Amino acid sequence: MKTMYKLKNNDLILDESLLKNVKQYVLKIRDLPYEQQPREKMLHQGPAALSMVELLAVILNVGTTKEGVLEMASRIMREYGERSIVSETDVQKVITELNIPFTKACQIIACGEIGRRVYQKSETGFKTIRTAKDVFNYVQDMRNLPKEHLRGIYLNTHHRVIHDEIISIGTINSSIIHPREVFRPAIEYNAAAVILAHNHPSNEAAPSADDIEITKQLIEAGKMIGINVLDHVIVTRDEFISIEAKY
Repeated sequence: MKTMYKLKNNDLILDESLLKNVKQYVLKIRDLPYEQQPREKMLHQGPAALSMVELLAVILNVGTTKEGVLEMASRIMREYGERSIVSETDVQKVITELNIPFTKACQIIACGEIGRRVYQKSETGFKTIRTAKDVFNYVQDMRNLPKEHLRGIYLNTHHRVIHDEIISIGTINSSIIHPREVFRPAIEYNAAAVILAHNHPSNEAAPSADDIEITKQLIEAGKMIGINVLDHVIVTRDEFISIEAKY
């Protein structure tokens, strides 16, 4: 068996040249103390004691041959964001974006749909958004995402959020964002207006030429169908900038 250490000047030091051949061990549920495993923790401490990753691991139940359930849950939360994944409605999109099996994608979306239906029946559950600062506070989960996410926040006539969802993931380009992707949910949920939000992982809040062009295109499209685009807010870890719609 090869040792990971070698002698140098009569001192035993770590042989770093061997580290590249060592596969990093990923924590699995069976490695946790029994009472700290997600389902047992929920049983004895209640669901509020679980992190979002642990709750998602309970939903997914088991991992795959390539990825343990905790590893999968952590990756999903890291790459998609907490609010983003529970607001997603497109099974195929989740499968493609996250490289997870069909059944897992269905489990996630079904749970999100249950939450949305309960949320929408509760008047006290509605958030009111009137300013870009409100948007910045509402989309806190987007601030540290490693990829750009374009998100639509759909409002009723009282500026209450009735729906939100991720429109696209990846570099925001005016040639690939189509108005139908933005306004389809607005029509489906009978929204009066929409606010766009997207993150800049570079932590540079200044809008790009594409950001401004997309905003102009969507404002004009919204005018034609009677759904106002109220704002397009770019968020970073620490700040935000509004590409305010001017009518």
